[in-house]
Amino acid sequence: MAFASTTGMTAGGVEAKPEHKHERGTAHRLTLLTMRRNGEYRLGAKTEKGILDVPEAAKLLQMHAPATMDDLLQNQDGPSLNALVDAVLKSASTQKAAGVFLKEESIEYGPVVTRPEKIVCVGLNYRRHAQEIGSPIPKQPVLFNKFNNTLHPHNKPLKLPVEVASKFDYEVELVMVIGREARNVSENDALSYVAGYCTGNDFSARDLQLESGGGQWMLGKTPDHFAPLGPYLVTADQVDPDNLKIECRVNDETRQSSNTNDFIFNSRKMISHISRYITLKPGDIVFTGTPEGVILGHPKEKQVWLKAGDKVACSVEKLGELKFELG
Repeated sequence: MAFASTTGMTAGGVEAKPEHKHERGTAHRLTLLTMRRNGEYRLGAKTEKGILDVPEAAKLLQMHAPATMDDLLQNQDGPSLNALVDAVLKSASTQKAAGVFLKEESIEYGPVVTRPEKIVCVGLNYRRHAQEIGSPIPKQPVLFNKFNNTLHPHNKPLKLPVEVASKFDYEVELVMVIGREARNVSENDALSYVAGYCTGNDFSARDLQLESGGGQWMLGKTPDHFAPLGPYLVTADQVDPDNLKIECRVNDETRQSSNTNDFIFNSRKMISHISRYITLKPGDIVFTGTPEGVILGHPKEKQVWLKAGDKVACSVEKLGELKFELG
């Protein structure tokens, strides 16, 4: 369906449709990703025919669609994306339409979300993790934050800041991505504000976090690239966030293996609690805590910290495997 635009162009050269003329909401039944192509971040959709380059498909079919993941989330442009994906899959048998599909092994990933307003993290949110580090079970969610400089993509080496730290630790986490503004929401309604879920890693420098000048939580959590995220965002309608297997492997050795049903505060409680204090906006990211098995939880004589050359693989059931090598 073609349309005329009076509002200019979006990233990727796709015409921007006037906001009032298309339905707002989250996307459904999709597995999405961010890829870097032609020098820019672009929205991709994983299909049985390959990775759909969404801006390229929108241009081909002369349809409105979000050009990036952030456009999708922040403009709540899910219905337009679903319409485009349905249309291009129906026409994919034509040689012209086939050109908008890419082989996944050929793409360069970006962080799933590249410009959230906020990255909120929940600490000590698995019972067995709190127990392994000798911490009392918290009575309410423990919150801290990361910044956008920490975002890091799947399949890209992560350079360790060895000039300032040495005790590097992994923390595989389920990540919730917000789909609409949430302020003081009830637990019953909380999950309706989620656009989708991702695999993430709350990478940490424990010496900065706990030993430097009485402890520097912010410095221990926010060096560049300390929030790997990906490879996919799976839309919320396909996921039960409170019953997912979650694992982290280092050099093919399983280090963390648990289930989100060990959450102290479930997904509804986390969103509701955060929204009492902080208005969550579309595109915001919530890291939900890590299970037992972190290096910090081992006896001091058995703590072998991560180093350059180590290969880290994180997986959350239904959400794909996030991989990165340390450099």
